Amino acid sequence: QAQLEESGGGLVQPGGSLRLSCVASHIFSIYAMGWYRQAPGKQRELVAGISSGGSTNYADSVKGRFTISRDNAKNTVYLQMNSLKPEDTAVYYCNRIPIFGSWGQGTQVTVSS
Repeated sequence: QAQLEESGGGLVQPGGSLRLSCVASHIFSIYAMGWYRQAPGKQRELVAGISSGGSTNYADSVKGRFTISRDNAKNTVYLQMNSLKPEDTAVYYCNRIPIFGSWGQGTQVTVSS
């Protein structure tokens, strides 16, 4: 079964930046991929998606601040997060769009002063 491994999270002050990475164990160039997040007490939500052709879309809450990209040669999808806010605090996961298979362990992002 395909595995996903997220990394790059951490503690950052409001206004700061982080770059998340997700490496897939399978060839994923033909699939749309997304970054999802789950904050404490909330449902997991899709925040950014990228098609196999490179088209992107974003949740309103992150539009203009987050950028999703992919490197098919490395089976990797990235999420550049700028101007981070405390409400961005969550565990971040990647998966296909629509969701397929099991989730990775995620990477914790904490935005706090």
